[in-house]
Amino acid sequence: MSDAPVLHLVVCAAPPAQRIGELAELLAADGWRVCLIATPIAGSWLDRDALAAQTGHPVRVQWRRPGDPEPHPPADAAAVVPATFNTLNKWAAGASDTLALGILNELLGTGLPIHVFPRVNAALAAHPAYAPNLRLLREAGVVVHDGDVLRSPDEMTPSRWAVVVDALRPARPATANPDER
Repeated sequence: MSDAPVLHLVVCAAPPAQRIGELAELLAADGWRVCLIATPIAGSWLDRDALAAQTGHPVRVQWRRPGDPEPHPPADAAAVVPATFNTLNKWAAGASDTLALGILNELLGTGLPIHVFPRVNAALAAHPAYAPNLRLLREAGVVVHDGDVLRSPDEMTPSRWAVVVDALRPARPATANPDER
């Protein structure tokens, strides 16, 4: 499926990250070529070797050295699943202190579709910086989905992941319909 559209899937450190392989499998079955980028803490939670074997691409956590080849193909779209309070606020502020944030900041400037699925508890969602930062990201073109999709890790069934897959389907380039291959 090397001609499949590429989805850069950014994974933050929230409980659904521990089952991100299930989402990657469903996205691949839906016609995406999935490249995982994890925040440093999320990266420590993942079986990166197993996910690399599953997706065919290394799970990126750290910046590459100057001159090293880019390990992922260019994105056709991106998703942040799960998106944490910390990552969302830092992204809105333009911080690039992790590879995940650096990639998100660069992608924001490309105009490619970016979808975000927050996993933020009610106390953090009530923080005065959160709503304005989500609004800023939306105004920049990011599609921010209802956080209830990822609410409880024990509810992360395939049907819950299917909500994410369905939401990302319109972001797939029109020329990349898996039924036309």
